[in-house]
Amino acid sequence: MGSRLQIPANDSIILRITHSNLKTFSDEVRFWGDATIAAVKDKLWKKCGTSVESMRLELYDHSGIKISDLSDDSKPLGFFSPQDGYRLHIVDLDPSSLTSGGWLEDTSLVQKYTISDEAYNKLGGNFRKFREKLAGSGSVTSGKKLPDNYMEEFCSNIKVGDRCEIEAGEKRGVVRFVGKAETLTPGFWVGIELDEPLGKHDGMVKGKRYFQCQPQHGLIVRPDKVKVGDFPEKDPFDEEI
Repeated sequence: MGSRLQIPANDSIILRITHSNLKTFSDEVRFWGDATIAAVKDKLWKKCGTSVESMRLELYDHSGIKISDLSDDSKPLGFFSPQDGYRLHIVDLDPSSLTSGGWLEDTSLVQKYTISDEAYNKLGGNFRKFREKLAGSGSVTSGKKLPDNYMEEFCSNIKVGDRCEIEAGEKRGVVRFVGKAETLTPGFWVGIELDEPLGKHDGMVKGKRYFQCQPQHGLIVRPDKVKVGDFPEKDPFDEEI
């Protein structure tokens, strides 16, 4: 049986990941050929939220035909002869899982917290009072509009397709948009497709699509927060796999 391992231990494979409960979830993840199925599951739960104990993995080829159930946690991934671009499907077996019922995808299911103006004004340190204090001190100029070319000079070395890193939190990704954003405040913005689901949207902001990416992978920031260069995708779990 051991002869079935067709990819060397020091070689990697990129698989497309889908999820039984998260219909909009799709990702591409790199694994090593000698990674055990248990280690693969451990890496995947950090990305999708399904616990290792509740996870069943299925491997599909390029044409969508099921190759195998990856049911033996002790076997290496390479035993099942995966190829680049094969699909690894996560089946969440826990009916009470956080991923079930659409809670992670449909925000309309989340009960919104509301507070009356009277109750809000009674709060000692609310944001409204903070802004009023700043306005009174002259720190905020009410009604002042930013110029249309605000921060344009920071965009001179940023172009679509550049790898980049965002200074706040050191998130990495690919530049997908550079320019003015009519649904945001005046000036120049940079849209980024993040490597990990650490963003706020899928490239659509306030009803306007600026670029296309997976849900929660999109972010639009001011260009002074973006550094372009040789920033490869971070994968801190590769060493464990």
